[in-house]
Amino acid sequence: MARFDSFLRLVAEQGASDLHFHAGNVPIIRHEGDLLPLPFRVLSELETSRFLLEIMTEEQRAEFEKKRELDFMYELPGVARFRANVFVQSQGLGSVFRVIKNQIPTLDELGMSAAVKRLTELNNGLVLVTGPTGSGKSTTLAAMVDEINKTSQRHVISIEDPIEYLHTNHKAVITQRQIGKHAESFAAALRSALRESPDVLIVGEMRDLETIGLAIQAAETGVLVIGTLHANSASKAIDRIIDVIPEESREQMRSTLSVLVRGVISQHLVKHANGEGRVAVLEILLQNYAIAHLIRENKVFQIDGYLDTASNDGSGAQSLDSCIVRYLREGLITLEEGLKVANQPDTLKGLAAQMADDT
Repeated sequence: MARFDSFLRLVAEQGASDLHFHAGNVPIIRHEGDLLPLPFRVLSELETSRFLLEIMTEEQRAEFEKKRELDFMYELPGVARFRANVFVQSQGLGSVFRVIKNQIPTLDELGMSAAVKRLTELNNGLVLVTGPTGSGKSTTLAAMVDEINKTSQRHVISIEDPIEYLHTNHKAVITQRQIGKHAESFAAALRSALRESPDVLIVGEMRDLETIGLAIQAAETGVLVIGTLHANSASKAIDRIIDVIPEESREQMRSTLSVLVRGVISQHLVKHANGEGRVAVLEILLQNYAIAHLIRENKVFQIDGYLDTASNDGSGAQSLDSCIVRYLREGLITLEEGLKVANQPDTLKGLAAQMADDT
């Protein structure tokens, strides 16, 4: 057993999400979103290097020496898998290890609404899962793939960097490809995927013009494409796609997205009111005539307001703040936590005060 495994075992046993292991600092874990130092000495440059290089393969060490940074998966049998990023920083090597549990959570276990489950039943179109770093996008994506896997006979091609959750075929056939190992880039993997008879394409990160363009092209051919974006809301996710498109093509892209975007899930993680675990606060955008019109007519900025009024229409669409209010009523989260991610904190404070008066 590598010496470093004891740190990773501790992270998993404590229910933490990350281990920060940097030269010049003590090891730190992230638990329920908070950074907590471990009772260990400050790591020296040499010590950190020895710990980290010991768990790398020869191939990984060679790649790290060449690029000075490395993404890889590390498995501790019987404990968990870890998504690792190792890099060079001012005081030596640094790294972050994210815990990937062996068991894929279901959509119900994640607290996802029926609207999210319905998005996995679509035969075509573009579905986006968005949120800031560390908001649980990869876990939601894995749960959506798991739902498809258990309920329909489809070929799912998942393009990831790196592969996190491992899927076993149930009703579906799941093909998982890792960037750098099985394909040169997201764009190369997408080009190849279009010749591999996919029913569903999972794009781990839509990060550049070529990848976004190919994902949209795939959706236009009748494939269901589910991808992730770093964006804090549904409207900002759509804006981000449009912004990477050359200006002369943006009008055409708005028209295309108005038809292709079937749903956007934007999520943030906040602490559970009982102090155990975190809860995904969701904004859910679903395609309809009004949303298509706002995208096509370059009025994406009005989507936030539309979601505020559509949150009670029974469609399953909801604004982030309406989700926060519901969770407050149900006692799932505290007002303090809700205010950290709310779009309109002052309005939320007023609603919370009103709820308190009603009780």
